[in-house]
Amino acid sequence: MQNRSMVLPKFTADYSFETAAFGRGARPVAGVDEVGRGPLAGPVIAAAVILDPGNIPAGLADSKALSVVKRERLFTLISASAVVAIGSASVEEIDTLNILRASHLAMIRAISGLRLAPDHCLIDGNMIPAGLKIQGEAIVKGDAKSLSIAAASIVAKVTRDRMMVDLAQQYPGYGWEVNAGYPVPLHLKALLDLGVTPVHRRSFRPVHNILYQDKIVSD
Repeated sequence: MQNRSMVLPKFTADYSFETAAFGRGARPVAGVDEVGRGPLAGPVIAAAVILDPGNIPAGLADSKALSVVKRERLFTLISASAVVAIGSASVEEIDTLNILRASHLAMIRAISGLRLAPDHCLIDGNMIPAGLKIQGEAIVKGDAKSLSIAAASIVAKVTRDRMMVDLAQQYPGYGWEVNAGYPVPLHLKALLDLGVTPVHRRSFRPVHNILYQDKIVSD
């Protein structure tokens, strides 16, 4: 018998959060999400998306629940039908600010980059980024609940994955073209064998430990 306590709730993204904001007089409404908090290398990327209510691509969902092929197809459809902007925070900013603040900075940059200024933002997560100068609404698991946030999650994911493929060509051996910089065994082994690159996050423990160990050895 299945353990009911282990069954996780499932959500289907819809347009209800956007419609509720419209009812309060907010228009347009942007969905905002980020990707790349967990990797040991590369920037954190955020996307802000204002969907066209009359032309919402079918199949929008949390990017983590979609195959690569579906994400790429939806990325093309979103880019063609919606107002989209990307924001990023560099490895240096991540190490200086911490990953949470850097993620929020990337979100603010994405929102600021929209060619159409939103009245209201639906933010994935439980916090509204500091410095947001318009109305914001934090939605836990928002990428699985709001179509606009789902669209932003897809755009951010595809954008960052492509960026990591490019970085993998510059720094071969770490497997970033398949692991996107996350701390999988191949990446961790390469860190030990090949060392730390300029695009590794020095404030993250596995990278910090290698650098600290190297310092002890060299001293």
